[in-house]
Amino acid sequence: MKETIGSVTIPEITLPSGVTMKNVAQVYAMYGEPNANADNVIVVCHALTGSHRLAGVKIDGQPEPWWDTIVGDGKTLDTKKYCVICFNNLASPYGSTSPISIDPDTGEKYRMKFPMLSPRDVAAAQKAALELLGFKKLRAVVGGSLGGMIALEIAISFPDDVEKCGLIAAPDKLYPQAIAFNTVQRQTIMNDPEWKNGEYEGAGPVNGLSAARMLAMITYRSEQSFSERYMREMDDNSSKGWGGQFRVESYLYHHGEELVKRFDANCYLYLTRMMDLHDIGIGRGGVAKAWERFAGKKLLAVGISSDMLFANWQVEEAARDASNAGVLAEYDEIESENGHDAFLIDFDQLDEFLRGLLIS
Repeated sequence: MKETIGSVTIPEITLPSGVTMKNVAQVYAMYGEPNANADNVIVVCHALTGSHRLAGVKIDGQPEPWWDTIVGDGKTLDTKKYCVICFNNLASPYGSTSPISIDPDTGEKYRMKFPMLSPRDVAAAQKAALELLGFKKLRAVVGGSLGGMIALEIAISFPDDVEKCGLIAAPDKLYPQAIAFNTVQRQTIMNDPEWKNGEYEGAGPVNGLSAARMLAMITYRSEQSFSERYMREMDDNSSKGWGGQFRVESYLYHHGEELVKRFDANCYLYLTRMMDLHDIGIGRGGVAKAWERFAGKKLLAVGISSDMLFANWQVEEAARDASNAGVLAEYDEIESENGHDAFLIDFDQLDEFLRGLLIS
């Protein structure tokens, strides 16, 4: 399988939110080759702290691939048949324009002057980048979690150019509990003295970012998975009292510590707020009217039985609303105790669902 990592710059773009941005960098990874008609392109959109690197070997200085069980020669997204592209989302710290980028108007980092973006804005930027690369029509657009929201916005914003959409572990609008979780995560960062209103240098508010990640990890798994893996087990060398740690605590501390090594706190603030702003009905006369834009096209909506972040009923509701609006919608569900992260773990079930979407 051939992997190409590149970047395209959009000289100027006015996004659906009304924000105009200049010299917008869109870093991408491409797997496989476009055919002569460039009609075999599949776009995959990544989740909150993911990146454009779907597959391939670990490369120093590059994020670790996160979907290599799905993308590759002979795999679900077969790179012998399809050209698979994933862009690093705007506001993410892995190369695309974000709060850590230089604002061309000031010559300084954007930091908290970066514009507030929604998944629809990110979708518009990715579509503009695709056209600069010479790709207009998409065989499919697929994404999980925040990536599912962006994928859905690409499909609904550009229905004439998208044949099929795979919406995985994501609703068509964000519900209040998820917004509440995101709000608390942002507060842990902003209340860290090292945040300095976003004007930090160097490592910045590592304690706040770590705590935010710890809370997020709770929402990514289910009570069943925590009980099965840890129950009330203690670390081998733990002492009693405040110094002791249950294994589930160690798990959370580990993931908090790992994220601060690779992620930026301001980017995390913007990306969680981006998720909050997800609602396909805004500016389109409501959710039902928004779905009508994709009428006659194929939608696969995949929920997860144990998802506490974006509950399975929310994804099923999206499929039902889409069907009522004339979309050729199908709902499937990953039966798993792995919670929201099941779309990154239970590949056997997801494989079957996605193959069905592409064949139909």
